Amino acid sequence: MKKLSIFSLLLTTLLLSYSCTGEEQPSVTRPGGGANSGGNTDWLIPQNNVLDGGPGKDGIPALDAPDFITVGEVDFLDDDDLVIGFKVGNDIRAYPHPILDWHEIINDEIGDIRVAITYCPLTGTGIGWDRDLPSGTTTFGVSGLLYNTNLIPYDRGTDSNWSQMLLESVQGSMAGTAIETHQVVETSWGTWKKLYPQSQVVSTNTGWSRNYDRYPYGDYRTNNNSLFFPVSVNDTRLPAKERVLGIVTEMKAAKAYRFNSFPTTGLGLRKDVFAGNNLILIGSQEFNFLQAYVQPDGLDFEAVQNELPVVMQDNEGNRWNLFGEAVAGPRAGQKLQETRSFIGYWVAWGAFYQGLEIYGQ
Repeated sequence: MKKLSIFSLLLTTLLLSYSCTGEEQPSVTRPGGGANSGGNTDWLIPQNNVLDGGPGKDGIPALDAPDFITVGEVDFLDDDDLVIGFKVGNDIRAYPHPILDWHEIINDEIGDIRVAITYCPLTGTGIGWDRDLPSGTTTFGVSGLLYNTNLIPYDRGTDSNWSQMLLESVQGSMAGTAIETHQVVETSWGTWKKLYPQSQVVSTNTGWSRNYDRYPYGDYRTNNNSLFFPVSVNDTRLPAKERVLGIVTEMKAAKAYRFNSFPTTGLGLRKDVFAGNNLILIGSQEFNFLQAYVQPDGLDFEAVQNELPVVMQDNEGNRWNLFGEAVAGPRAGQKLQETRSFIGYWVAWGAFYQGLEIYGQ
């Protein structure tokens, strides 16, 4: 069966007559310079593999200054829907996949942190990007371009294009600039409500007419044979749509961690060494989260059961939440060193970081 084109999805949605039928093969075109050039037509990635997704620049509208509601006001999420959580002090916010599926980028500001939650439905990757660039504070939009079927945002300050999964600008005046990331937590709505029932949640009052009750890409999330756009390398060691946590170093080395390395019920803690760092990973298949932090010298951790949002304790008596914050004990107020990590479909990890090691294999 042929796949429904992203352009057709957007067009029919704008006409308020979308029906996910999966009947049309997406066109694959390759852009040049022009409107997406950022003043420089040179690409740091193979330009032949930069594809036009269909809707065009800003055809998928990013959200700015989103509207928030309380957890108790949410009536559009099921417990197994995924959300991306972000925390700055006592300000805790959730960005639901069912909204990000339609908008892909949400520009927000929490305290003195200016963040863009970037999300690619085709690679399942949600990452917190810092909007303070060397060129100044900016917002990000959706370029309409893809590389290895992954989102290419552009910054509105310089019009440069960025690779979401490479975590850097790949074309324009910012080319070669790495993005600073903020640790986020991706988990199910059911778990998030247990973690942070006091959080704010992006509402469906977006200013755009979209059916947020409907996933716009058919069976894409579950069909391992379904790709709308090609990838440079198809690594078949894992199922294409399996969600894994990947850690990326500044030297672009990566390692993947599977959910099935963690318990089916309750929480599990694993230790690993990668790129010279001792790591602790806390995860759960039941609660659908997986986070990685650098292990401080002298501390030994174990998982804590049934006390969310506390997930770990250490040999000093400190208790740590899922964001790596010490909430009790002699180190209360301290935070574990973050890793450059995020969850995504295996097909994308295998294409971007070819031959990456898989934990436990």
